[in-house]
Formats: sequence, structure tokens, C-alpha cells
Amino acid sequence: MVLSAAPPPAATASAATGVESPSVIPQLQRIEVTGSAIRRVDAETAVPVTILRTEELKKQGVTSTEQLISRISANQSSVGSGRSIGSSSGGAAFADLRGIGPNKTLVLLNGRRLANNATNAINGSGVDLNTIPFAAIDRVEVLRDGASALYGTDAIGGVINFITKKSVTDGQLTLGGSTPTRAGGGETNNFSGSWGFGDLDEDRFNVFGVVSHDKQQSLKAKDRDYTYNYQPGRGLDYSSGIASPANYSQGANASNPLAASGCNAPGLISRSGICRQSLWSYLDLVPETEKTSFFGKASGKLADDHTVSLEYFWARNLNRTQIGPGLLQGLQVQPGTPYYPGNGITPGPSQFALDPTQPVDVNWRESEVGPRKHEDDNVGQRLLLTFEGTLAGWDYNVGAAYNQNKVTNAIQSGYVDDRAVANGINTGVINPFGPQSADGRALLDASGVDGDYGTAVGRVKSIDGRISRDIGDWFGAGPSALALGGEYRKEDFHQDFADFAANVQSLGVDPAATVAGDRTVSAQYAEVNVPVLDSLELSAALRHDKYSDFGNTTNPKYSFRFQPFRELVVRGAYSEGFRAPSLYELYNPNFTTFTVANYNDPRLCAGGRPSNGGLANRDCAQQFFSRNGGNQSLSPETARNVTLGFVYQPVTNLSVGLDFWWIKIANQIAEFPESAVFEQPDLYSDRIVRKADGSIDHIVTGLANLGKVKTNGVDVSLDYRFAESRFGQFGANLQGTYVDRYVYQQQLKGDYIDKAGDFRGGDFSSAGAVARWRHSLTGTWNQGPLGASLTNRYTSGYNDYNRAYHDKVGAWSVWDVAGTYTWRDTAQITVGVQNLFDREPPFSNQTSTFQSGYDPRYSDPFGRTLYSRVSYNF
Repeated sequence: MVLSAAPPPAATASAATGVESPSVIPQLQRIEVTGSAIRRVDAETAVPVTILRTEELKKQGVTSTEQLISRISANQSSVGSGRSIGSSSGGAAFADLRGIGPNKTLVLLNGRRLANNATNAINGSGVDLNTIPFAAIDRVEVLRDGASALYGTDAIGGVINFITKKSVTDGQLTLGGSTPTRAGGGETNNFSGSWGFGDLDEDRFNVFGVVSHDKQQSLKAKDRDYTYNYQPGRGLDYSSGIASPANYSQGANASNPLAASGCNAPGLISRSGICRQSLWSYLDLVPETEKTSFFGKASGKLADDHTVSLEYFWARNLNRTQIGPGLLQGLQVQPGTPYYPGNGITPGPSQFALDPTQPVDVNWRESEVGPRKHEDDNVGQRLLLTFEGTLAGWDYNVGAAYNQNKVTNAIQSGYVDDRAVANGINTGVINPFGPQSADGRALLDASGVDGDYGTAVGRVKSIDGRISRDIGDWFGAGPSALALGGEYRKEDFHQDFADFAANVQSLGVDPAATVAGDRTVSAQYAEVNVPVLDSLELSAALRHDKYSDFGNTTNPKYSFRFQPFRELVVRGAYSEGFRAPSLYELYNPNFTTFTVANYNDPRLCAGGRPSNGGLANRDCAQQFFSRNGGNQSLSPETARNVTLGFVYQPVTNLSVGLDFWWIKIANQIAEFPESAVFEQPDLYSDRIVRKADGSIDHIVTGLANLGKVKTNGVDVSLDYRFAESRFGQFGANLQGTYVDRYVYQQQLKGDYIDKAGDFRGGDFSSAGAVARWRHSLTGTWNQGPLGASLTNRYTSGYNDYNRAYHDKVGAWSVWDVAGTYTWRDTAQITVGVQNLFDREPPFSNQTSTFQSGYDPRYSDPFGRTLYSRVSYNF
């Protein structure tokens, strides 16, 4: 089975279920499972752990950690590389267990921390999944229980532990690719190779390396017509009032040179006497990405019970995106200049008369410069030295690590020096209303800017160690066990910007705001496991952390495991969590950018119509300036987690599990939702900053402690393997998550807002709905060298963003099919189809991402996709 929270008997992953295999397995080894520092013979745990085998997922066309995470039902939405379109995420992808934010899911590689993504994607507080070397991963263990005393109490949503191959003694080459059956792009090609030598048991050493290269072509919005961003009858209007030719205004009047013709030009829409522009034809739905990675490990036995290992990984993700042409606001065309409306070149307004002695105000879309193109170069690496073994009856594991993430943001084309262009319009050289003269064209070309404009680096240097052993049979029910451990780490980051970025308005970058921060964290923890009865085990853990900038915190965890009879295990846990603000959340300087969506000024364009002196091209359906950034006054987040569940195995081939969970978070850290500012302007009037003329200058959406989050639900697992017959071996596996409640506050002591099954606005990572139900259902068949699988991926629907026009977003349900042929132990061929029935994403009128017409957090625009994979062992 691919997802095995409750695997079949005799499977090595059965320990994660808490169900003892009825098979007798001699000479069981003591192993460690994610969630506990104590090595156990049976490894049955009191907390829920899901295990994903990457080899099985690869047969289903999964080729990246980003795709892998989407198969976990407890992971609420995909904060993937597609979100880099129109943002500065560096092409990063993040996990989000329980939907409480990627900054509350702890991502590990071989049980140890990685450096967080260095950009402001989620305020520098999450690990970029695209920098984990997928080709080297053997399995992924998902702890669906939060606030780990072992790994850190900031793991409020849970822990995802990527575990690499332990050793490799041969070679393998793999080639693969995929192609959507619809035209337009999105094709992928991938290659990986591994080779190793030496046997740890016989030769006392092993050395191996894994390399991979993956490339995906971009997919354009214009190649999926259902993503058109102007569908007013369904409540979707992603057009912009900043257009080309430019809208202009004087006093309370506004117009456009093409207004009299009904804005009869490609991409333009007539409304309220001005022209709005749809940028749909320029946009990427999926970026072009190119990933390269290397993982190497050398291990040696110093003695029979002592092993030293040195591992290093390097991963690079090049991410290229395209959005609409740039925009300039606050420009003026002066009287007497060639392009002043009514002077002969630019038509004057027909609805009103201009005062020819006064300038006209202009907001201009720079379509003649072309679309804005970015490249983000995201590099992650880690060097880790470990010693492990057994000494004087104690199992020990000690390590020292250096982690780094570096992101370089670059402009490829489509940007200009705003000051030079503004001066060109002011002096009459550049025409914002029509074709350019030779001088205007030359000035635009000379004003172009490109190159690296931002570099961010985050590092974590750490040492850690833990020891564990049995400490006696206290109650006659089996040996108790004790684990002790500690950790010391130093975190730092810095971000620098090029000087030219100050002259590019739409970048939202302030070069004077170069920023850096650092902190040290030390921790000590203890864990004890005590069998009280033959059927009952109790565990307790305590972790103490000391932050150089937030003082001390001590947090407990308690759990139990009760097995009244062999077929049933009941388990539960209580824990407390603590997450200090990330360095980015504290020290990121304030900066100004544009709101993601279009809004109406609630005072000057109430209901979408200009009033009280408002202007259609300034106050209605506009992207306003938004001021946000870090906050050094932030308080830590605290949490309480409870889990209670069971695993029942009535017969050898069937296992059923239910795990209920409850999470309560206080002092949640998030950007204030931009949508709330405009939806409740009286309540949040202090967040709207106005100019002297009464129009909006900017809104304030910076980071703050916004109150509490309460959520609860249940994880469901079912695994059945049919008796083997002459027709082969059949199996079925279901992993699902149901969210019963998800409420949050937008301000301290404020009203609770329901997000379960309801779309709500928010920042980069928090906007969207929490789906009530998600599952992955897989059926398998194997006979000799042949194998096949059929998988259903399902996410329930929810109430849409603008319900006055479109009530419900439909469920996203797709079927995948794959077949595999294995020739001896030498070669394997896999062919398959993802989204077998070519399902289009359900319509959504959300406007919190640059992709429109659907919600990229829950569905994708590829359609039916064919894939193949060939592996050769040598």
C-alpha cells in the first residue's frame, strides 16, 4: 500500500499502527519511529504515524516532494511553486498539516531540522519542499500529532520526516516524463541516477550518491479558457483599472481615449466611462521549473556497535514566472505636451470638458514593454556528521549540522526605471495613450532594467544528541525505557536588495531596508515509557527551550497505549506547543506592494459605483497599495493538542483506524487579511490610510498576533489485502481526513470566523477554505512481474469567495491509473495516466492568487496527463 498508517501484517511499517502483527517474526530489531526518542523492539506507538513509500508513489507518477505532500489527507492545501506567480516566494512549496499554516508543520530530513526558506513566502518560517532531494528519499514518516518533545514544540500541526536511503550497494538509472493530453505546455522530463559500494556489515563501510534533474515546462492561462479572469456573471472580475491606453482623470471626471468606441481593443473592457484591462493572456498558471539535486553519504563502522556517517545534499530549484506588464500610478500629462487629450493626437473626452490649463492624472499599464518575467534561483544544502551506536547499554545518536537556504530573485524582462518613464510622460516624450514615437520607444528601451534585485540567505548551525535505554521492569509488564537529549542551534538570516529596485514601483522592494537577524536556541528533553499492565503503557516527555530573544519555555507531552486484546489498540496523547516568531517575522522591514485582488474604496466607490467625489479609474476595482512587513513586538504562539484513537485488526488482512484530534492555538501570527479591511471598513478604519484628497494612499496589513484558532477532526485509515489467488494479489487502502470544526479570530478577543467549508481571505498562505473531507483511495494488483494501481484523489467542495454570484465550489475528484512491469531485478517500466477522465478544476471566483477561474490550492489545470518511467539496475 502506498499510504500505510495501518499496513498489513509482517510489513515493516506495521509498527506505526500500534497493532502487533500476528505473524511470528524472529530476531526483531530495535528501531526508532518518528515521534519518539526511544528505540523499541515492536516500535508500536501511542501517536499516529503515516508512512509513505516513495517507490510506490513513483509508480503513480509522483516525481517531487511537492506532489508527494499533496497525497497526505491531513495536508489541507497545496502551497506550491505555482504560488510563486506574482509573489517573491522563490518557487518554494510548503506543507500545511491541519490547515493551520506551513509555519506550524515541522519538516525534517533524517530526523533533523533544515534551514527555512529565506524569502517572505511564509515569512521565512517554513522549509521549502523543493529543496529536498526527492530521488534520495526512501520513505516519509508523517507524525499526525503535534508539539513534539523530541523535535521541537513548534511542530504544532505535526512532523513530516523525510528519510533517505540508508545505504546503496549497486547502481540505478531512471528516466521519466509526463505530457498533458491538452495542448499548451506543462510537460515534464526527469532523470535520476544512484550508485554505491561497500557493505556496512561485511566491508564495514558504505559510500553512495544520488543525482537527479527534473524540468517542467510552463502552462499559460490562455491555454485553459476556463481560467479567463473576467466572468462578472459568476462574480469573477480580475480586470485592472490600470490599462493601456491609460485612463486619465481631472477633478471628479475620468475617461479613456477608447471610451467612445466602447474600449474596442483586445483585452479591454468598458465600464463607468473608462477602460479596464484583462491581463489573462499574459499569465502563467504553472511556472517553468528546473530542479537539480545531489545527495551523498559515507558511513563506516568504528566498531560493531558504533557507526559514523557524513552526508551532504545540495538542491537547486530554478523557477521562472510570467505575469502581466508593469504599472505606474500617480503620473501626470502636462498641458501643452503632444499627447495631452484633445491636443490633436490623443482624443479628448466626450462626456465632459477638460480644463486645458491643468494637467490630467494618469495610471498607465506598460504593455509596450511586455510581460514581466522573473527568475528565482533557490538553493538549499546541508552537511551533517553523525555518530550512533550502543555504549554501556545506552543507545546514542549525536550529530552536528550546517544548513543553508539561499534565494536570488532576478528580473529577466518587462520592468523599467519608473522615474525615467514618469519624467518621459511628464515632458511629453512617452505616450501613455497610444503608439510611441521613435524618441518615446528609445526612452522606453533605455529605461529597461534587469538582473538580480534581491538575495536572501538563511542558515541553521546545530549540534544535538540523545541517549536511551531500558531502565527496569517496574510493574512486571515489561521493561520501562528512558531517553534524554539536548540540542543547540544558531539561526541567522540576511536579505539584501539592489539599488535599482527602488526605482521599480511594482517590485514592492525598498533597497534601504536591508535586514539581518539572528538567535540561539538551546533545548533539553526527557522521555519515559512505562508498561503499567500487560495491556497498558504510559509515556511522558518534557522539553525545555531557551531562546536568546524570547526567554524560556517548558512544555510537556503525555500519551498512553492500551491493548485490551491483540486485535485492538487504543491510543491517545496530550501536548503543549510553543512557536517563537521567525527571524523574518520579527525583522523583515516594512515595504509597500499592491493588494493581490481588486477592491472598491468603501467611501468613494461604495457598491462599485463612484460617489462622494470618487473616480472610477482611481477608486473602483483597483489594486491599492498595501503596507506590510515584520513586527518586533510579536508574541510567541502557544498551543494545546489532544489526540485519541484506535486501530482495529479483526482479521489478518484487514486494519481499520480512527484518530480524533483537537488543536487550540493562541496568539496566532499572520498578516492581517487585506479582504477584511475592505469588507469591514468601519471596524478596521485604522488600517486605511488616506491622502489629503480623501482617496486611499495605502492599507496596513503587517504581521500581528491575531487571536486564537480552534480546529478538530478525525483521520480515517483502512487497509485490506485480499487472499492471494491465481488471479494475483489485490489490495485496497484508504487514508482520509474529516475536519469537523475550524474557527479563527482576526483580532485579539474578536469574533470567531468559520473557515471549515468556507472560503476566507488572508495572506499568502492562509487565504482559502479548509476542506471538510480529503482522501486518497488506492487499489492495487500484483501478479509476478506485473502490477497495477487505481487511485482516487478527492477534496470536498466549499462555499465560494463571492457567494452572491456563485455559491459552491464543486468537489475535486480525479482518478489515476498505472501499470508496472518488472524484468527480473534488472529493469522496471511504469506507464500511467493522471486525471484519467480529464476533469477540469471546479470553478471558483477567488481572487487571492494570480491564477483565476479555479483554486490552485486544491486542484490543478493540467487535465489528463500521460506519464512513463523506466528504471535500470546495474
